[in-house]
Amino acid sequence: MKKVKIEHIAIWTAELEIMRSFYQNYFGFECNQKYVNEKKGFSSYFLSFPEGCRLELMHSEKLNVEGQHHDRITGGYAHIAFSLGSREAVDSMTEKLISDGFEKLDGPRMTGDGYYESVFFDPERNTIELTI
Repeated sequence: MKKVKIEHIAIWTAELEIMRSFYQNYFGFECNQKYVNEKKGFSSYFLSFPEGCRLELMHSEKLNVEGQHHDRITGGYAHIAFSLGSREAVDSMTEKLISDGFEKLDGPRMTGDGYYESVFFDPERNTIELTI
């Protein structure tokens, strides 16, 4: 079997430019040129690190966010974890996100399975985890 890796993770978003700006500004992603398919009412960005998995932010005119509830656990996507390299980096990013008004859900703390982490909502209340 060939070596398998995650090539990218995609998130549907109501506010494409706000989400692009958040992930670029806080996590240093490089961004491709915006893709637009006017016929389908679809647009997206691919955000990349020099190495590893990419993040695709997608918007559709057909997107319905009215039924989303971010205060309960559902099946499917749980979070994206960003490895920041050190406790100090996690603590620093935690302070920055708090001071910029983002909602912290937990941490920084050492988890029972050995992760040092902080957990936040991004601008559209998708869960992100900051870890070493």
